[in-house]
Amino acid sequence: MFFNKEFIEKALPKAQILFDFLPQDISFSIDSRSIFPSDIFIALSGKRVDGHDFVKEVLQKKNAGGVIMDRKKKDCLKGLTSDFLNKKLIILVDDVVESLLLLAGAWRAHWDIPVIGITGSLGKTVTREHIALLLKKKNISYISSAQNLNSLIGLPLSILKMRDHHEMAVFEMGINKRGEMERLADALMPTIGLVTSIGHSHLEGLGSLNDIAIEKRNVFKNFSEENIGIINGDQPHLAKVAYNHPVIKFGLKTTNQIQARKIQVNSDSITFILKIYQKKYPIKLSTNHEGSIMTALSVAALGSLLGIDHETIVDTIQTAVTVFGRYQHLTLKNNKGILINDCYNASPESTKMALLAFDKLETPHSKIAVLGDMLELGIDSAFWHRQLGRFLRKTPSIKRVILVGTHIKVAEATLPAGVEYDLVDTSKEALSLVKKYLKDASAIFVKGSNALKLSLVVDGLAVKQNTFSAAKKTNSIVASEISPLEKDIRVF
Repeated sequence: MFFNKEFIEKALPKAQILFDFLPQDISFSIDSRSIFPSDIFIALSGKRVDGHDFVKEVLQKKNAGGVIMDRKKKDCLKGLTSDFLNKKLIILVDDVVESLLLLAGAWRAHWDIPVIGITGSLGKTVTREHIALLLKKKNISYISSAQNLNSLIGLPLSILKMRDHHEMAVFEMGINKRGEMERLADALMPTIGLVTSIGHSHLEGLGSLNDIAIEKRNVFKNFSEENIGIINGDQPHLAKVAYNHPVIKFGLKTTNQIQARKIQVNSDSITFILKIYQKKYPIKLSTNHEGSIMTALSVAALGSLLGIDHETIVDTIQTAVTVFGRYQHLTLKNNKGILINDCYNASPESTKMALLAFDKLETPHSKIAVLGDMLELGIDSAFWHRQLGRFLRKTPSIKRVILVGTHIKVAEATLPAGVEYDLVDTSKEALSLVKKYLKDASAIFVKGSNALKLSLVVDGLAVKQNTFSAAKKTNSIVASEISPLEKDIRVF
């Protein structure tokens, strides 16, 4: 293990190392509650809570191996004796987040293995999980992003888990402000970049659709002619751009190297012909969510690039992967129907696609859609929420809608005639209403931005699925449950 004082000083030349006792196997955490003995605590200052308030607790009660903290807040160490601190690693820095990125970048530089960076407005996590499954099927030792760790904080934490036995790395890269992708790319230095799609997500921080595309394409910032990018070839903001490196395109258009042809969407499945360059394969996906087509194509493109045999690629993309909060099918507690949990986040494109899939789902149960605000849409927020109301005209099987939040209230004026609806402010109110309507068997669909906490509706209605371990089935796998960092008071 090369994490020593020399490494720290080289990675963080402006840092001050107060005490330099290093654990044998280094590990990092930002969660003061679940930190393990010997972990290094990253003391982040959040909007609601300051991690520095828990420094003494993690060092004394949790026996953390050390802390990386803001130089200006070193007073939080007062009361701890030198004899105690001599057995810890205490690093003072000017900017904790930037130091975490620098540390991760220096750590990443020690490995000469394929490193895959995945970004896009839609489908990053499901794509990542399918790629991980592909590598697992080929017995390739890999490191993958944990849960939703894909931000300026999350990605470095994932990078710092790289170890000598890993033959490949698969990391998700998420942004919501301009300039963030460049910082992520500089830390990760991906050798392969994959952009799943461009959509109206995080408009408030990123700008227009073209601005979003520019930011996402920065995943290729450090690419040379030897690197290869994988892009959604159906989207002009990605496809009609000159790159300084080769690209592989996937999509429905015949100009793409990886294509889906003769698509048929049914109540609970999708069939199509997968074309990998000149070779064709029949595919059946056990979902009717059309976003799964692009996921399958992106995985096929990457698998082909890695030289993985087509049989394994086909087997992988036909294996269902369930990710918490992403069109996840659950059973209602009363056993009188189903609930589809799609409340991890929401954008205009993802909401419309999921509503179409829910509408096509054949069921004897009455359908109720619980729709929350789509946040971070900036000045176009009212437009997109009104469009959502109009879009419901294309989903005639949905007879009742519960609108949750502030922004989505404008959709009331554009809802189709004949749809029964309610307006509520909170997820708690939405849960009460749904319970009121659950006199008969029902199919419930829940979708909205994470900040609305619509997971409370899911938890109140559905049987909790064990999403912390892979399902013991040959045709499906359940990915780790996503527990967003921002939701917890002591996790930043």
